[in-house]
Amino acid sequence: MTGTIKKVHAREIFDSRGLPTIEVEILLEDGSLARAAAPCGTSRGKSEAFDLRDGDPSYFNGFGVHKAIANVNTEIADQLKGRDAIDQEEIDKVLIELDGTEDKSRLGGNSIIATSIANAKVAALSKGVQLFEFLGGGRDIPIPLIYVMFGGPAFVGLPGVCDFQEYNLIPLTARSYKEGFIWSCRIQKRLSEMMAWKKKSGVPRYAKLAGILTAQFNSNDEAFIAITKAIEEEGFLPGKDFGIYIDIAASELYREGKYHLNADGKIVSREEMIDQLEDMCERFPIVCMEDCLFEEDWEGWMLLTERLGYKVQLIGDDLFVTNRKRLVKGIEMGAANGLVIKPNQVGTLTEAIETIMVAKEARYGTVISIRSGELWDPYIVHLCVGQNLGQGKIVGAYATGETNMNELLRVEDYLGEKSVYRGKEVLSRFLQ
Repeated sequence: MTGTIKKVHAREIFDSRGLPTIEVEILLEDGSLARAAAPCGTSRGKSEAFDLRDGDPSYFNGFGVHKAIANVNTEIADQLKGRDAIDQEEIDKVLIELDGTEDKSRLGGNSIIATSIANAKVAALSKGVQLFEFLGGGRDIPIPLIYVMFGGPAFVGLPGVCDFQEYNLIPLTARSYKEGFIWSCRIQKRLSEMMAWKKKSGVPRYAKLAGILTAQFNSNDEAFIAITKAIEEEGFLPGKDFGIYIDIAASELYREGKYHLNADGKIVSREEMIDQLEDMCERFPIVCMEDCLFEEDWEGWMLLTERLGYKVQLIGDDLFVTNRKRLVKGIEMGAANGLVIKPNQVGTLTEAIETIMVAKEARYGTVISIRSGELWDPYIVHLCVGQNLGQGKIVGAYATGETNMNELLRVEDYLGEKSVYRGKEVLSRFLQ
């Protein structure tokens, strides 16, 4: 009876933003028990798996998940009982076929991903292996991409903040993930002090959002200038010791065919936006840019990649949404040269891993990432290491995402001398 599913049960819990989400628990006949929950992002691509919510305005403004919970406790539980949890591909196939829609909208992508992750965790437990071993058995500890500042209309929504959503540091010359994290914390502390000084001087204000700095600037350039200065003041060389990873979240800036850059007081066309992105990369130590253009502007992404793809890692998040079909289209067109991996965007771990395999074959960069509605579950660390993804947006300076950080240290310790830290090697083709 080893590995046979005995019980599947879902309940409501709350994410890091205090919003409801679904947690699924799976019990096997051998006594193995594991649970997982569905994260949810604030900024979501239009082609992501459907996040099923109740829509009742009297309960968390419609964000309840009682419908999703009911789907797990009835249809999904009935279909999975008696099946072999060790066969992850078969379990995920059952979930996909049971839902029967392209976007997981009948049962809910949140119901399905929570069940898929819970199954992988209980299967690993039953087999007596680490989750990363069950999810591919890789050994690569990723180079850290550390959140140091947030912005953007969707994520922050405060007047006067920079237009772009995330600013991450890449510690290029650090010898380990931990060292890179420590270095990044130093720079973020320096950046916070700089912003506090400006607040006293009556220039931009600043605040902390989920433990990460968000500040008001007079232009988008000013944000890059501040980060570059903080790197220098901590004794590091911008572009050599540290690079910048910027998430533009351009779809949030796109309206009626134009990009609205409020921080700069400009409304620009696709061509002008590409010019501005190229100019930014010339003047600041930007190594990676995510979601640079509108998520359905495939031609624009192709033009951008022709212009910058040889020297900047151009990452599709809303563009690809961890979806194999969309990634194949991008590869065929020459749009972008990397993607973000977020399993809840596509619905199952098996589909996420299939997308990873396609990306690797095409030599597209692979970046694992948390969602804004993060939880206690560090499963993405195990997926990152197990699949040798090499790059991780899993933690921010000053505690945000510390569950993932600490789990990564445990995995590294478990691997011991078998662990591999490639560092900036994963970005070598973009470093001049």
